[in-house]
Amino acid sequence: MDVLIHLFVGLHIIGIAALLGGFLTQMKAMGRGTARYTPAMLHGALTMLVTGVALVGLNQADDQSVDNVKIGVKLALLIVILGLVYVKRDDEKVDKPLFGLVGLLTVANVFIAVLWT
Repeated sequence: MDVLIHLFVGLHIIGIAALLGGFLTQMKAMGRGTARYTPAMLHGALTMLVTGVALVGLNQADDQSVDNVKIGVKLALLIVILGLVYVKRDDEKVDKPLFGLVGLLTVANVFIAVLWT
């Protein structure tokens, strides 16, 4: 079971990298007001959602404790991220505040994962 959990953690990190990497590559465009949500950002958010749900299930199946409040907060942030990216995925440009919000929520999600114990 540990190997499977570690596999999903790795996939979860890849999802985070795709979402945050997509955001960071658009930072210069955000300054010009021409930033857009990339397909990598959408796929990264979806990967995070699927692997995160799988990780909660695998950890509970392995009789490990799961902080449901922490998971709920992370899920709520991810749903907001996913909603924004999905709805605006075909727009030629995204407003700076909405684009910045996705980056902020992604970074917040990472810090919640690392610091909330």
